[in-house]
Amino acid sequence: MNAETPVIAQRAALYLRVSTVRQAEHDVSIPDQKRQGEAYCTSRGYRLVDTFVEAGASATNDRRPEFQRMIEAGTSKPAPFDVVVVHSFSRFFRDHFELEFYVRKLAKNGVRLVSITQEMGDDPMHVMMRQIMALFDEYQSKENAKHVLRALKENARQGFWNGSLPPIGYRTVAAEQRGAKTKKKLEIDPLHADTIRLIYRLALGAEADHSQMGVKAIVKHLNARGIFTRDGGRWGIGQVHRILTRRTYIGEHEFNRRSKTKERKPDAEVVTVAVPPLIERATFDAVQALMKARNQKTALPHRVVIGPTLLTGICFCGNCGGAMTIRTGKGGRYRYYACSIKARQGETGCKGRAIPMDKLYHLVAGHIEDRLLDPDRLEELLETILGRREEQSERRRVHIAELNRRAAESELRLKRLYDAIEAGVADLDDPALKERIAGLKVIRDQSRVDADRAQAMLESTGERAITPEMVGRLSQAARERMRLDGGGYRRDHLRALAQRIEVGDDEVRIMGSKSDLLRTLVAAEGGKSAAIGVPSRGPKWRRGWDSNPRWA
Repeated sequence: MNAETPVIAQRAALYLRVSTVRQAEHDVSIPDQKRQGEAYCTSRGYRLVDTFVEAGASATNDRRPEFQRMIEAGTSKPAPFDVVVVHSFSRFFRDHFELEFYVRKLAKNGVRLVSITQEMGDDPMHVMMRQIMALFDEYQSKENAKHVLRALKENARQGFWNGSLPPIGYRTVAAEQRGAKTKKKLEIDPLHADTIRLIYRLALGAEADHSQMGVKAIVKHLNARGIFTRDGGRWGIGQVHRILTRRTYIGEHEFNRRSKTKERKPDAEVVTVAVPPLIERATFDAVQALMKARNQKTALPHRVVIGPTLLTGICFCGNCGGAMTIRTGKGGRYRYYACSIKARQGETGCKGRAIPMDKLYHLVAGHIEDRLLDPDRLEELLETILGRREEQSERRRVHIAELNRRAAESELRLKRLYDAIEAGVADLDDPALKERIAGLKVIRDQSRVDADRAQAMLESTGERAITPEMVGRLSQAARERMRLDGGGYRRDHLRALAQRIEVGDDEVRIMGSKSDLLRTLVAAEGGKSAAIGVPSRGPKWRRGWDSNPRWA
């Protein structure tokens, strides 16, 4: 008598996924999917052997850890399960091409994909129906994304923050209540704002030693002095680079600036949100110019940046904006600054004029000596800066007091927690208590470091304070520093006083920064180099690498 062959139950694996908190709270939540999946396996006689749970992941791509773990298991030999059970095909994928790719990849290893709510067979008709449903899921996903983005852009246009982590130096504050939703805006975080300002000063060489720093040098400077990041960690190159290039710090936060592929979107799709500025626009622009000069892909050739002539690299055509370069005539006896666009393209490119080199030197240097370095003119130009010094000092004193108060308050709270632990009221092994203690220590230590640094800056500023009475002496020192013994001009000093020269048909425009002018005058009186924004040596290349790499 032959015994009947026993029926072996198929092995099943559940794949559960939600992409948002809203879904987790409604009928497609993880527990609900799990309950329905287990009931489905029981009704079909499947033996449930594994469950893969993906919380908060989009199904528009395969960058999902649990999904990849499930695919890896399903394509291994032998496969640990025969069926993958999902609530609906949209839980598995919302891209029809990717859905079919992974369905066929599993099928090659004998693993089927089945849906609780969309049961399909394996015949061509059901395959076509599954593909059509996948197309509708993909369309719905893209439409939902479009509507969500439109709502986020409108929220940004109204000046509200869309919920991501604010840039360091800012914090969110409740601004408006609309029903159950609390609308938030950005405000300056006094605990970290000074760190951002310090990074910009280091980049410009506005600290005590007046030496400009690149991104790597700034990172090293911050970490060496125990200046922490917002979460109490060490600084990295990418963080500092983002801070130095982010327009949020001049009050212009750009929302929807880049796509998922990190490509910049058209300007029409970018929403600029007004936020409180942390950095002055002139300071930001100066830093961008420095970083552009250091970038080997955009920097001027070595001979232009540090060439022997006074104005190369800062002299431009007033008509087209092109660089003015050296041209010679009569076998080299005459030298001119001429528009490079006109030289390459002729008058169809630009009608700009050429001007003798010596003539332009005397025009620029003479104007700087007679007009810019005139004590009355200097006092007028620097009046706003001089007037702001005491106001800035007062704000810094208030800020120091606030930092000291925070440090003392954190220390007091820590003492109370320690007293509670000693009294047996609180348990030191409690994870929440450990996290609270660690957080208070970070706030206390950061506040102390920031207060000490702010105090040192206040004292340093007080020692180097400039009054209108000192302007005359500074003016004379600057004149002496600009002139060479042989009657020529000191190139680095002249370029520090004027950062851009534009040569028009009937005028020469000289432009510069008031902040740079003030630093140059102080450096001139102290006998230091006054070069602002001019590299002191040529670029150093490393084989196969940009010597100043950028991190996004």
